[in-house]
Amino acid sequence: MNENQVKGKLKEIGGKIQEEFGDAIDSPTQEAKGQATKVEGQAQKKVGDVQEKVEDKLDDVARRPH
Repeated sequence: MNENQVKGKLKEIGGKIQEEFGDAIDSPTQEAKGQATKVEGQAQKKVGDVQEKVEDKLDDVARRPH
């Protein structure tokens, strides 16, 4: 796992908590902020996933005999 994957997952979890808290206290503003944070975390995690795949491919290419 890389930094973007970890930070994205943590942000996603934090956003989910904020979203549910907003729902519990009947605050559409907090709920929307939580949803936005959750989506931002999901996007950051996807960036980390792509980054990891690219790094893996580069490692494979570097290991090939020349």
